[in-house]
Amino acid sequence: MALSAHDAFSGAGGGGRRRRYGRSRRSALSEINVTPLVDVMLVLLIIFMISAPLLTAGVPLELPRTEAGAIQETEGPLAISIQADGAVFVQDRQTPFEALGPALAAAADNPERAVFVRADGRAAYADVARVMAALSVRGFTRVNLITDTGGPAAGPAPEPALLPAPEGVSPP
Repeated sequence: MALSAHDAFSGAGGGGRRRRYGRSRRSALSEINVTPLVDVMLVLLIIFMISAPLLTAGVPLELPRTEAGAIQETEGPLAISIQADGAVFVQDRQTPFEALGPALAAAADNPERAVFVRADGRAAYADVARVMAALSVRGFTRVNLITDTGGPAAGPAPEPALLPAPEGVSPP
């Protein structure tokens, strides 16, 4: 089956002649397809939205839960973290307790700067109290204890279960 020059489906396009007006069939397109660019930008946006919250805290802790709401201030507070074993971190650097005073002075020259104390729920109360005292001695007045939200409801504590009195001891 042979194709003629006048066949509508032939690749010659009207007898092999160039079009009189307009561009030829094989000229380059000068348009940019923006769809792939938009797709790439949306993927990058999603990646940054997911990874941004992961960059806020460098020391892994298990914070206790409370009903207090989140703090709305974002001025870049001084972060002090206390791990369960008593290790103290100023920002992301581990600092021995003996060097906490000079480290606080170096990290924050303004005692009006907010300080966030993040203590592991299993940390000893004495360790947290010593850090709070060191902050007070250095003149920091805007000290905040950071906790997770969604803890037990505030209100009357449930009554403890009464244990039977040992033999020979009368109940109070």
